[in-house]
Amino acid sequence: MRDPARPQIDARRALVLFSGGQDSTTCLAWALDRYAHVETIGFDYGQRHDVELECRLHVRSALHLQFPRWARKLGDDHLLDLTLLGQISDTAMTDERAIEMTANGLPNTFVPGRNLLFFNFAAAVAYRRGLSVLVGGMCETDFSGYPDCRDNTLRALQVATSLGLDTPMTFDTPLMWLDKSQTWALAEQLGGEPMIDLVVEHTHTCYLGDRTHRHEWGYGCGLCPACDLRRKGYERWLTS
Repeated sequence: MRDPARPQIDARRALVLFSGGQDSTTCLAWALDRYAHVETIGFDYGQRHDVELECRLHVRSALHLQFPRWARKLGDDHLLDLTLLGQISDTAMTDERAIEMTANGLPNTFVPGRNLLFFNFAAAVAYRRGLSVLVGGMCETDFSGYPDCRDNTLRALQVATSLGLDTPMTFDTPLMWLDKSQTWALAEQLGGEPMIDLVVEHTHTCYLGDRTHRHEWGYGCGLCPACDLRRKGYERWLTS
């Protein structure tokens, strides 16, 4: 008998924008719990923390091995070369420089147009493969003010993409209104302690690409904004 707490399986096919980080991994588990077929797509854009591209494969393998109910629904992975984005960017995400705030109020980790391009390329792949749902881990609750993470931006992009492809495309952002502690809680809700262990051991968040320092919440330098946010969310989740 089906667990009434679990959602009914949606017959649509989904494509998850999957970096190998905590948020996109939680979104991948969320999509696997809901959709009949799920594929993943990642982007090499010259990011400093390119270790996440390797982590993506470890996360997919761990999900496949540890969660049989999801394994049969996990389809192909796609990795696109978007290094041109890194070439035209002047940010701390793609260059060796200190992370700081800029005059326009945004941190210099903001890569202009990144998520806009990601969704456009993902939509092109989805269209070709008969996938009608794009899932991303963007949120407005715990984020650095990136304008391409805002709900209004992504809702507008969903409309434009659907019109441009002349086919309905749905953009799902399950973390949009969750803070980081709630993201930890969602991972636990989806897969219990094994899912938490998977996030801690295999996902990557640190902007500096540090996989040498192991913390209770995972690997990272422990100092950059991404590590700080992940650590604080973990601590709040533990005490909630």
